[in-house]
Amino acid sequence: MLLKESFDKDGKKVSPTLPENVKNYLIDIDGTICDDIPNEEPERMLTAKVYPDALALINKWYDEGHIITFFTSRLEEHRAYTEQWLKDNKFNYHGIMFGKPRGGNYHWIDDRSVKATRFFGKFTELVEKEKTIWVFED
Repeated sequence: MLLKESFDKDGKKVSPTLPENVKNYLIDIDGTICDDIPNEEPERMLTAKVYPDALALINKWYDEGHIITFFTSRLEEHRAYTEQWLKDNKFNYHGIMFGKPRGGNYHWIDDRSVKATRFFGKFTELVEKEKTIWVFED
């Protein structure tokens, strides 16, 4: 993998990092790269309509060397349907994480920089904009 060793100010080893030019994309599935299919109707997961702009951009990012991981509220028991659908629709990716909490209103707390991007119906190149965000008080 692309990870490089990292050290704190005292020279102690810390979790490895990716090179500056490589992004680690965590991408939702339902309602983001395809029709929104609820876990309660898993038989529909194999026939979900793919969003073509999502397919093109995600595969472009993959080809550029970025890490693509799908992070979904689907359950582990939906793995076979999910992997088959991704294969049939020709998505390139590195991994899938199941069991993302359902319901939205996410607050991601991490010791690493997190850049959250809300999906509003169209995949396009990402652009940098200044927005108000929630941060911990100093």
